[in-house]
Amino acid sequence: MAAFERAQAKLQEAGITVVAASTDPLDKAKETVAEHSLTFPVGHGLPLEETAATFGAFYEERRGIFQSTGFVVKPDKTIVVSQFSSGPIGRLVWQDILGLVQFYKTQMK
Repeated sequence: MAAFERAQAKLQEAGITVVAASTDPLDKAKETVAEHSLTFPVGHGLPLEETAATFGAFYEERRGIFQSTGFVVKPDKTIVVSQFSSGPIGRLVWQDILGLVQFYKTQMK
């Protein structure tokens, strides 16, 4: 999330809006927002197992977490990219999203 925050100006210039959601309770989500000085919306308190099932995320029952799951959503609300990590690597990066959006914009001309 910190990298997305650092890239906010570039992303906003391209018309990209960043949002995040978490299963963390409000106090923990506030800590994360403060720690990384996040300016984009961060949802909190999503029900863990139900959210993992809805998104199709990799759920680790032993640790009570689900792995990072990300989506790129077009303005018409269709998902064009979905990312499902099964461990600590394999997350969306802002550079790839920016490049994808720029590619789509060239295709629309």
